[in-house]
Amino acid sequence: MSTEPIPLGEALASFDTPWSPRIVTRVNDYDVRIAKAEGEHVWHVHDHTDEFFLVLDGELHISLREPDGERTVLLPRGAVFTVPRGTEHKPHAPSGAAFLMFEPTGTPTLGDRHDGTAHSVHSTTGQPLNT
Repeated sequence: MSTEPIPLGEALASFDTPWSPRIVTRVNDYDVRIAKAEGEHVWHVHDHTDEFFLVLDGELHISLREPDGERTVLLPRGAVFTVPRGTEHKPHAPSGAAFLMFEPTGTPTLGDRHDGTAHSVHSTTGQPLNT
């Protein structure tokens, strides 16, 4: 973990792979991850943790499967949203987006359960940031 400030613009410019989060720092037992999004992720669920999103650039869509049915939330730049634990969700960014997440260290990007895989989605618990 760096003991110096981390410019998020430079951190985002240091990689191009969509849906492959980079760990920028840690807070207690949580990773602070940044990611780029393009196209669709997969339906997945985190059984034991909420998932916090802050959109840094573009617009992120998150489809949710809830007890009352399916809905999609639209998150423009600067918006925050938390997906409650146990909620099936599928992030997607038709025009591309960049976002920041808080997740417990070791949380897999494909969740505890997921529907298949997408060509552009990597299964990871976050990769170190190499700026």
